[in-house]
Amino acid sequence: MRRILILGGTTEASRLAAALQGQPAILSYAGRTEAPRAQPVPVRIGGFGGAEGLARYLRQEGIGRVIDATHPFAAQISRNAIAACAATGVPLLALQRPEWQPGPGDAWTRVPDIAAAARALPRAPGRVFLAIGRQHLAEFAGLPHHFLLRLVDPPQALPLGRVSVEIARGPFDAAGDTALLRRHGITLVVAKNAGGAGAEAKLAAARALGLPVVMIDRPALPPRAVVGAVDAVLDWLHADLGL
Repeated sequence: MRRILILGGTTEASRLAAALQGQPAILSYAGRTEAPRAQPVPVRIGGFGGAEGLARYLRQEGIGRVIDATHPFAAQISRNAIAACAATGVPLLALQRPEWQPGPGDAWTRVPDIAAAARALPRAPGRVFLAIGRQHLAEFAGLPHHFLLRLVDPPQALPLGRVSVEIARGPFDAAGDTALLRRHGITLVVAKNAGGAGAEAKLAAARALGLPVVMIDRPALPPRAVVGAVDAVLDWLHADLGL
């Protein structure tokens, strides 16, 4: 039986790995988290070397199906997966959370990307919960705000002059995030529209406290098959591979 490659890094990827325990599946991490959770299937860590490297890996490892369960903002690996699967003829399915949608009481400003989020911040100094991870912080360097970051791993260095860091791993809840925003005197939240329940608590907290949110839209990707639940992935695999 040909192997199943899960491109991971999300809660959904871990749930899929658990559902495929005992099957010929492998879970791949990019390696940005220093201590990922233990998984019930074999794990590889690190990049593939672009679309060509991923295509080579698919051929060499006898991969028969690819599930892209990466973070919605991990656009480059998703683009590489689309190209590599097209080049090799390996079927690809994306497992992706539905986007968050604003509800009553929300005060969102939607922006297309990180740079636009930085431009959308007020000119007057404030206290901003910058809930975007650690990869694109340089876009906010030089702005007059005090930033709060919540990271999984302690950072080595940060490009921000005025910053507080909380080390924590989700999922989070609304009560805890409301207390977090109050404790740091947050006046505005910047978030990526990642979707899912694990990180939605900050939006509930912002709503409860009447805080504005700058919401960054997901990057656009080429067309691909997408499902929103692990069960839908299993149905696809059962139909194609007889699992």
